Amino acid sequence: AETSASVVFENIQNCSPNCFSLLLENISGLAVDDFTVEVIPEINVAVVTFIKAIDTEEFVEKCSQHKRVKEFKMTARLLELTQAIKAEHLPDNVSTGLITVYFESPRSGGGPVSNVQLLPEENSAIITFCGHKGNT
Repeated sequence: AETSASVVFENIQNCSPNCFSLLLENISGLAVDDFTVEVIPEINVAVVTFIKAIDTEEFVEKCSQHKRVKEFKMTARLLELTQAIKAEHLPDNVSTGLITVYFESPRSGGGPVSNVQLLPEENSAIITFCGHKGNT
């Protein structure tokens, strides 16, 4: 089975961004440019995506046992691989064609799209991928 390259950290509010980056470097043994961190402050979550291939399951295991992670009361888990995402705040009258081309762009982490379901009343769309791709 394919493993996600992204790890979700919950309860990050007690750890500053600098501290968090250093912690990630310490636990993974990687440099700061080997991963990206996207913080979602509204829900106290950070999504760490590894650019350099590592065993993310092993990394999550290390995190769960790490003294500092426990001190900060953080939890780490793999980001579920998904085949469908919901895109919100789309412009009015956007076409399924444009959405398909956008989400198939390798540059934005996309992949082959199998279906786009527009939800015009809420300016959103459900994009289904052919494989586990584009979930970031």
